[in-house]
Amino acid sequence: MRVGVLTGGGDCPGLNAVIRAVVRKGVQEYGYEFTGFRDGWRGPLQGRTVRLDIPAVRGILPRGGTMLGSSRTNPFKEPDGVRRILDNLSGEGVDALIVIGGEDTLGVAARLSREHGVRCVGVPKTIDNDLSATDYTFGFDTAVGIATEAIDRLHTTAESHMRVLVVEVMGRHAGWIALHSGLAGGANVILIPEQRFDVDQVCGWVESRFRASYAPIVVVAEGAMPRDGDLVLKNAAARDSFGHVRLSGVGEWLAGEIERRTGKEARTTVLGHIQRGGTPSAFDRWLATRFGLHAVSAVREGEFGMMVALRGTDVVRVPIASATERLKTVPVERYEEVKVFFG
Repeated sequence: MRVGVLTGGGDCPGLNAVIRAVVRKGVQEYGYEFTGFRDGWRGPLQGRTVRLDIPAVRGILPRGGTMLGSSRTNPFKEPDGVRRILDNLSGEGVDALIVIGGEDTLGVAARLSREHGVRCVGVPKTIDNDLSATDYTFGFDTAVGIATEAIDRLHTTAESHMRVLVVEVMGRHAGWIALHSGLAGGANVILIPEQRFDVDQVCGWVESRFRASYAPIVVVAEGAMPRDGDLVLKNAAARDSFGHVRLSGVGEWLAGEIERRTGKEARTTVLGHIQRGGTPSAFDRWLATRFGLHAVSAVREGEFGMMVALRGTDVVRVPIASATERLKTVPVERYEEVKVFFG
């Protein structure tokens, strides 16, 4: 049996660990052959492949990024995209496809499986942790750890200069990174996309912190918005093939508003892609490896149209469609828990 493997969407710590686990178990236990498709869905669209065997995956466990490359390619927006994918899969002799990705990449897999009979197994990855049907996605723990370390470092310079430091973190339309890193890093304000924020209230928390002779740290998710209207982000006109706007700018805007309203100096740090790069954490290596092992087992057992997912400490299988039908966002009650630390 020949199995294809692709990684799509944004890069993510732990992708290489999945590829390694899939190939090691598939070759050693089942005698499978593997074809890697380059650059996400662009690979099967253009027939761009690389051979995957055990020597090819040696030493990749601690490496960030993905040895296969990635892209935000939507084959349903490409001329004859589905036909080209079907032809290339057939031409390569691929019997099944393991798709490692987030909401968009897995959404394509679900549709190809449902509408065109492509035998897909999904593996959930995203630093945003916003896929429903799984408790955690790999990449999230690494991103939170990086953001927390950055917040720890910023505390010292904020207090040295007694200025406000606004830290903008990733997460798109889910506030999980902001919530976890902000709480772990001792932030004084955490702003998430799920709850629109009142700038005057934020300024009140900032001033309260200064009255206690400490400099405040404000953590804001890139998708957070003020209560009194949407921001015009600097990249609002730039959209990928799935229609997503490139988010960035709320941190700089908020720092300007805080400085204007409070008279306190405010600076912005945008962590950006630093959160996605570098060595995956131990937890992400563990989770990604387990996902890879269970994904190739699902192929073996003919469980196509399914995705591996974490429930508690167990890896289970769920329909790919159930993981992409809605975003997993921060519940109101979870956000309310941390407000005791604001101000």
